Order: sequence, then C-alpha cells, then structure tokens
Amino acid sequence: MSTTLPLYEIYAVKYAELARKAYSNFIGADAHETSDMPLDYYVWAIVGDNSVYVVDTGFDAAMAAKRGRMLVNPVERGLEAIGIRHADVRDVIVTHMHYDHCGNAALFENACFHLQDAEMQYATGRYMCHRKIKEPFEADDVARMVKRVFEDRVVFHDGTDEIAPGITVHRIGGHTKGLQCVRVATRRGNVVLASDASHFYAHMETGRAFPVVYNVAELIEGYATLYRLASSKAHVIPGHDPLVLERYPAASESTRGWIARVDLDPLT
Repeated sequence: MSTTLPLYEIYAVKYAELARKAYSNFIGADAHETSDMPLDYYVWAIVGDNSVYVVDTGFDAAMAAKRGRMLVNPVERGLEAIGIRHADVRDVIVTHMHYDHCGNAALFENACFHLQDAEMQYATGRYMCHRKIKEPFEADDVARMVKRVFEDRVVFHDGTDEIAPGITVHRIGGHTKGLQCVRVATRRGNVVLASDASHFYAHMETGRAFPVVYNVAELIEGYATLYRLASSKAHVIPGHDPLVLERYPAASESTRGWIARVDLDPLT
C-alpha cells in the first residue's frame, strides 16, 4: 500500500486592506517607525485532486464599513476566480475567531467548521468580559459558531490533528488562546499557513509581536513552532503581509496582485 501523501495547491486570496504605519504593528515600537506597513486581509484555499478546503472566511462589506477597512474583492468573488463556489465547500478551517477570520455569515452554508477547543472556550468565556480582549471579536460571529455546534457542523480539535491526509492543524495560541496554523503537503514541501501566529514576515524574522495578543510569550515561542512544522523558513506564510503577493506567482494573469499560489516556489 502506498503511503504517499496527496499534494495540494494553495491560494492566498486577498479580500481587503488597511493602511497602517509600522509603529502600529509592533509592541514596543519606536514612534519614529513611520514607514508605511499596511495590512492585507486573506483567506486561503487548499485544493486537491478531488477536494477543497477553505481556511478562514473573512468579512463582508457591512463589517468593512463598521471596522473602517477597505474591501477590495469580496471573498466569494476571489474564490470564484479560482473556480470555487462557496456553497460547494464542505470543510472550512477557522484559525481563530476574530472578526476578520470568521465573518461572512452568508457564505459556506453547507460547510463543516474546524476549530480548536481552546478557541471556543476563549471566545465564549470570562475573557470576553474585558473590553480590550473582546474588541477583535463580533458577538454575532461567536453566536453563529455556537449555533453551528448545535447543528453538528463544528469539528473540534485539541492541539495537533489531521483534517485530511496531507493537511494538519496545530494549536499555536499567542494571538488568541486557541489560534491554530495549518500545515499542507505541496510539491515544494510542507507549507505552513501561519494566519495570525505571525501577521508579517518581520514578526517572525525579528522576534517581535503584533499588539493584539493574548499571551506574548506564547506568541513569540510560536515562531519556532511555525518554522519547525515547515520544510524551511521560506515555507511559512504570514497572515497579513502584502509581501505574500509580491513573493509568490499569481494564480493567473488576471489575478495578479490579488491571488497568489503559495504552493509554488517564491519569485524571489
């Protein structure tokens, strides 16, 4: 019997953006770090021969307006550009439950959602009594996930688990209590979708932390885990870095600057 794992394509699909200065993206930043360092917002699609897995669900136009973000291409349009209808998706991996990773209530009505036990505990427990901690959460998103539990549409994971052959989730924590990354087998090796375990390449490379955080020590320790899980440091994909779209080939000429193939070798 062959033990060869399936190999997947991975698409980084940008749907929104936010202009920021560098000092806003690091704990303890110098006020003189005034260079532009915008955030891009992504969802990711993992595509196999006969399967599709979506990582995170993004947010919609109403949430973009509420939060002051620029919606550049709705999530469903980005998925359609690579041949994926959201209604056909059967598995969604939610890295964590911040508004920009588990919104879009109208999408994925036929999917099962994969979530860490610790994240549901975090989002529905005593920590949400604190204003600063609950700011990145939306009560409607959390309530919707609870409803899915009662509809038998949530699969819980505790630490490391296999979603499918060649796709595993790993609790990292740090940014939120139950944040999970996703490791995917591809033709170039094991690619790790870090999500907000590292917002930018610069966080991992310099050992610094993004200001929205549950546990700083756990966050920084997580960088080593991301690197250990990946085939090389170049195989780790941060969660919000515009450089992802510069470093990796576009999915097609029409999606340049919008959708990248991170299962392929970097351009630089």
